[in-house]
Amino acid sequence: MSGDFKIYTKTGDDGTTGLVGGSRVKKYDLRLESYGTVDELNASIGVIRSYGIDPTAKDLLLKIQHKLFNIGSRLASDEKGQEFTAQLVVKTEDIEVLEKAIDAYHETLPELRNFILPGGELSAAQCHIARTICRRAERRIVEFAEQTPVQPELIKYINRLSDYLFVLARKLAHDKGIDETTWQY
Repeated sequence: MSGDFKIYTKTGDDGTTGLVGGSRVKKYDLRLESYGTVDELNASIGVIRSYGIDPTAKDLLLKIQHKLFNIGSRLASDEKGQEFTAQLVVKTEDIEVLEKAIDAYHETLPELRNFILPGGELSAAQCHIARTICRRAERRIVEFAEQTPVQPELIKYINRLSDYLFVLARKLAHDKGIDETTWQY
């Protein structure tokens, strides 16, 4: 890294931010809400990876983080920027990776008969936090997609990722012998 690089640019001091491609938008723009929430999700998944969890799950979470960075880049691209981020698409295979992991975890877990309350163990609880952030990201992206084209597979990936995080929470608790707390109504 050169000595001239600074983390601050001061270009956002006017309440705008630059998109990939060069245009500027207000920091409260729905596009920023979309990719900002994806960034928040990515950070939350980074916390999960910091726990002593199964290495296979940790590796998949790292792949997910890379995919989320790609998704954020796509969402942060204006029309001109789309040519720079065109190769960062979500593929059907990316969704299938999540589905296969969900299915594999599900085979080892007790049948789910009731709603469960988030918590039980730190890594599992963090998965539930990430899951709720993922659902918020999905809501923001779907709303953003009503005004700007968004790759349909991107939305499917985020939807499936929230399912994955739920099942991963159950798996991590199960692996550590923690009983799930069911919702008592």
